[in-house]
This record gives sequence, structure tokens and C-alpha cells, in this order.
Amino acid sequence: MRTGLTVAVFGAYGHTGRFVVAELLARGFVPVAVGRDADRLQALAESRPGLDVRPASVDDPASLDRALAGAAAVINCAGPFAVTGSPVIEAALRAGIPYVDVAAEIEANADTFERFTDRARAAGAVIVPAMAFYGGLGDLLATAAMGDWASADEAHIAYGLSSWHPTAGTLAAGKVSRERRNGRHVRFTQGRLEYHDDEFTVQDWPFPAPMGPRPVIGEFTMADVVTLPSHLKVPEVRTYMAVDAAQDLSAPDASAPAAVDEHGRSDQTFLVDVVVRSGDAERRAVAVGQDIYAVTAPLAVEAVQRILTGRTRTTGVASAGEIFDAPDFLRALAPHISFELHR
Repeated sequence: MRTGLTVAVFGAYGHTGRFVVAELLARGFVPVAVGRDADRLQALAESRPGLDVRPASVDDPASLDRALAGAAAVINCAGPFAVTGSPVIEAALRAGIPYVDVAAEIEANADTFERFTDRARAAGAVIVPAMAFYGGLGDLLATAAMGDWASADEAHIAYGLSSWHPTAGTLAAGKVSRERRNGRHVRFTQGRLEYHDDEFTVQDWPFPAPMGPRPVIGEFTMADVVTLPSHLKVPEVRTYMAVDAAQDLSAPDASAPAAVDEHGRSDQTFLVDVVVRSGDAERRAVAVGQDIYAVTAPLAVEAVQRILTGRTRTTGVASAGEIFDAPDFLRALAPHISFELHR
């Protein structure tokens, strides 16, 4: 599809931002690379001749306005989103264009809903936070699994990662989140976010093929505890992480992802297993793919493409499962993601 529309990418030179720029180009969009580091922007431009680069900083609203001038939408890939989210959203509102981000930070996503829901709805604007592997994908899978259910008793999202080599952005965002929580853990129970000091527990999760059963950390809480409850009537939302991947993330010598193919993807594979339960009934949705950072790009760009072509169900601040047709969206991600639905 050749669109010719311009899409600004804030944090374009970061690990995920580079994937997003490549995905925009592959779909016929004209990306504009935006970020505060002029040298890194120039290096990105040299690797992609003809790429428009525009330096901008979140503490300089005028620079953001210049960066978004003429853009049809903006994708924010620059964490920590506790720092970048609100300023870039404000700039998008001033420009009158849709905003999508790839935030995995629980508190930053909660802030977006709290601060901008009323303003965005009144303006008829579209703001989609957490349109990424964490937060967006789980919400799409849970929404697809729910189907015609108006509510469910509980939702479980289990992340099976073969490994987790975190980017510098992931580590920085995690540090900000821990500081905001004063080192506490968080969960979504009885219809609300709850902070606690309970120890993590380990249990077995029956991942389907090709991964198979393996131990997971219970209540390894991710952004799904914000996105799902924003529109699904589910009072209990639990997320789980494969033990091996969690250990990789917290290792003192954690290394960044290493490319193994022409697309720049790492050899990491993932399986996301989502189970929703209502009484004795159970429904399941499963997604399988490669590289959680790389797959964030088609998630975010597919979202922008649907917003700009009017394939949305609401306006305002909305998570992926609320604003898009979840099963159709997931099927559109092939070949990036293999998707199965069991009702």
C-alpha cells in the first residue's frame, strides 16, 4: 500500500525506533526521524539516504511543533515514557494528529489515560498508548478471546520468551518505574491497581506447542494491567513471565539484542498465551513470533495505518483492543505473528 503520508517517529534512532522507521518505509509511508540527539539522527540519516531528520526535545515545545509540522501522525518510541509521553501527546494535540506510543511502563500508561481521556475525547483526537508487544498485543489477544462475552472473571497473560536481552531503553524505563513504586510490586486485583511487597512466586504454565510447559514468575506485572481493564470488564488481570527470560532481564551483565537476520531481528522467540475465564468456561488466544522489539513495529504501524484510514471504533485515549477489531488486527500481522483463537 503506497500511502505517501508522513509519520513522525520520536526516538527514531533507538532500537525499536529503527524497526518502526523500516516498517513505515516498507508500507509506503514517509517517516520523519525525530529525537533530541542530533548526532544520532544524522547517523540514522546516513544509513537511510533521503530520510528527513528533525531534532526536538521534550523540554522544548516549539521544537516538537516544528518536528510534527506536516505529519499525519506521530509514533513515540522514546522512553522512559514517564518523561516523553505527556510532552509528545501535547504536541500531537496541538498539531491535531493521532498519537501512538510503544510504552511498556505501567504508570506512564495509567498517566496517559488519567491526564488525557477527557481532553482527547472532547477534541475527537486519537491517542493509543502501549501499542507494542507489552500492553498492546496482550490486550488484542484478550479482546479476541473474550469475543461476545460482556465480562469475564479473570484474564491471564503468560509470556513465554526464549530469552530476553533488554535494550538500554528497557532498562532505563524499568529503573524509572521502580523508583515511582518505591521498589514495590504492582498487580491488578478486585478491579484496581494494588501496590505490594509480596515476594514473587514461581509456578508451571502449560504453554502450548511449540514452546511447551515451563516455569513462570507469577504476577510479573506488565502494561496489560492498564490496557485490558481500560475497556474490558475483568476484575482480575494477571501476567506471568518465563523464569529464564526474567533472569536474563535482571542479570548484572545483561546484553542488548544481537541481529541474526537481514531485518535486524534477534534469535529470541516468543509465545504469548492468553486465557480468559468466566465461571467454568474458558477461552484462549495464542500468538507466536520472533523478537519482541521487532514485532512492536508492525503493531504500531498497523495501528497508525488503521487510524489514518478510518478503521477505528472510538476516539479519545483507547487501548488497542478497544479501538480496533482485535481478531482482524491480529490476522493482519501475518507473517510477523502466528495467531490462534480457541473459544
